[in-house]
Amino acid sequence: VYFPDDTDEAFEVDSSTRAKDFCSSISHRLNLKSSEGFSLFVKIADKVISVPEGDFFFDFVRHLTDWIKKARPSRDGSTTPHFTYQVFFMKKLWTNTVPGKDRNADIIFHFHQELPKLLRGYHRCTKDEASRLAALVYRVRFGESKQELGLIPNMLRDLIPADLAKAQSTNEWKRLIVQHYNGDAGMSPEEAKISFLKVIYRWPTFGSAFFEVKQTTDPNYPEHLLIAINKQGVSLIHPVSKEILVTNPFTRISNWSSGNTYFHMTIGNLVRGTKLLCETSLGYKMDDLLTSYISLMLTNMNKQKTLRLK
Repeated sequence: VYFPDDTDEAFEVDSSTRAKDFCSSISHRLNLKSSEGFSLFVKIADKVISVPEGDFFFDFVRHLTDWIKKARPSRDGSTTPHFTYQVFFMKKLWTNTVPGKDRNADIIFHFHQELPKLLRGYHRCTKDEASRLAALVYRVRFGESKQELGLIPNMLRDLIPADLAKAQSTNEWKRLIVQHYNGDAGMSPEEAKISFLKVIYRWPTFGSAFFEVKQTTDPNYPEHLLIAINKQGVSLIHPVSKEILVTNPFTRISNWSSGNTYFHMTIGNLVRGTKLLCETSLGYKMDDLLTSYISLMLTNMNKQKTLRLK
């Protein structure tokens, strides 16, 4: 099983192992405080698919490989193609994720899953926040070594959000990053990961899965949109300014569906609701995330009702 921090571990699994039990044994091995919100993912061909927690792990993999084989017969039509798969374990639902609450989860998962989203320029971020975070990322990579500080202008793409890199000169970025770095003297790389998460945690887009889509159904929104799915609901974000145009809480989403090339969602009631049709090849992921967040929300609501009745 592969983890976001580029480590992996071997686990024994048998035919009666359900995904939920598999997740629990991984959490236990890594000393995580809870397996809530984590999921197993199977990467096969060009898809990464989350394993439903109630499924038997090997049954799920077999169905998945059968489905892929049917969808993609081999070119010459003779032998069926052979697919290998990889198993990943990652944070999927960020409902109760608070940086500093579960140190191991922060260090192995949360930091490594949030960093690529920052660097792709998905969050709205000031230049000062970007240089502060860059100093922490540098510390995660190089610790107290100042030798690489001179190379900062050449590694900006690994430190600064893509949409901000040209906002000022490389030397100005370097000056600000070094300033923040010196202010953190003595901080360990692990602490730097947690400090990084504490900065991003203040943003409304923390813990989001982001999707770049194209839409033509609603003239009020740009054709190209960034969609963020997180514990708040489904947010539509302007792809350039990163301004959150609207956040639709899960309680307002009445219907959704997906196919190979689209994701479709109805906001409000089915009769008078507004519809959003998005062109994307990741509709299956958006569909699964929405389903998972809503079923978790309903489970929690039912638990609260039961407690009140008691």
